[in-house]
Amino acid sequence: MIQARSSNIPCHLRIRNMTVLSGKQPLFISSPIYYAKGYPPGHPLAIGRIGPVTDICRILGFLDADNYRASGMADDAVLTRFHRADYVAAVKAVSRSGQASRAERETFALGTMENPVFTGLFERAASSVGGSVMAAQLALAGHLAYHPAGGTHHGRPDRASGFCYFNDPVFAILTLLDGGLKRVAYVDVDAHHGDGVEDAFAQDARVMCISVHEEKRWPGTGQGHGPQARNFPVPRGVTDSQYRAVMEAGVMPVLAAFAPEAVVITCGADGLAGDPLSGMMLSNDALWDAVVGVAGAAPRAVVLGGGGYNPWTTVRCWVGLWGRLNGYALPKRLPEAATKILSALTCDLVDDDEINPAWLVTLSDAVAEE
Repeated sequence: MIQARSSNIPCHLRIRNMTVLSGKQPLFISSPIYYAKGYPPGHPLAIGRIGPVTDICRILGFLDADNYRASGMADDAVLTRFHRADYVAAVKAVSRSGQASRAERETFALGTMENPVFTGLFERAASSVGGSVMAAQLALAGHLAYHPAGGTHHGRPDRASGFCYFNDPVFAILTLLDGGLKRVAYVDVDAHHGDGVEDAFAQDARVMCISVHEEKRWPGTGQGHGPQARNFPVPRGVTDSQYRAVMEAGVMPVLAAFAPEAVVITCGADGLAGDPLSGMMLSNDALWDAVVGVAGAAPRAVVLGGGGYNPWTTVRCWVGLWGRLNGYALPKRLPEAATKILSALTCDLVDDDEINPAWLVTLSDAVAEE
């Protein structure tokens, strides 16, 4: 059992259970770059996510200098292991200029409504990859590595796709394989199918890709199985009990049969009730249980973020997930400083009268329903 080491963690928040993986302490990977302005107004990702997650984790005593690691940016040598050199160069160019030419839109899908360009785009996307590479390296060293700014699972070798410019989960998996592992499982519980990762490893017997996502939802893939893929599309309106049944009867047996030496998990929060880009109706408790179960299915684990377009449900989910992965007791009611952060969040896709008051004062949806 890992004991709480920081005396400034309130007694009621200290570690009470065993962490998901026995061994070294879980580590949280992020970067100051996520506090900077990114996607333009009106885009689904023009919301606060990683900065508020980090700040609330610190307020709750879940995060300090000992368990936080700042990541750097992946360089061209890393990025071109998966992405084409001309595409990487194009992302750099549009990032500097803040605009894309017609040729860059048509060739690389840069500068579209889906994949807008903005100053600092390259640095932000390359930092996501750098963080996932670091997370995999830390997992190889025995840590459970948590990188909520990761999970850009739609990125393609030669183009942007689905708000994703580089595919950081691919790089996490490649890093684990570089470490000599022979069986790596990728488990994606984002509401949208992880098509970019599945296609990247379709011919690699060392990698098994498993995705639980909403059926008939963009990108429209992930409806069947493949030699290295197992897909579990779930219906619109899926409930916690239905989701738990899929995990228990579908995902976990596949994992057990594959016997992975490491798992990489993309935990998109867009399957939660209240997200504007999915029709799933999950509580964050059901999602936490799924991720904790999968992370415990291998001796090494990397946990990434992903989608999530309601800032209140997404931030609460990823804060609570970090708490659960550590074994911290989650507070039934958030302190005023955390509530202040949540109250300041905004979202063009969620109307004011759709904001559940419980989203501002609690972490667990189950507690909110009591």
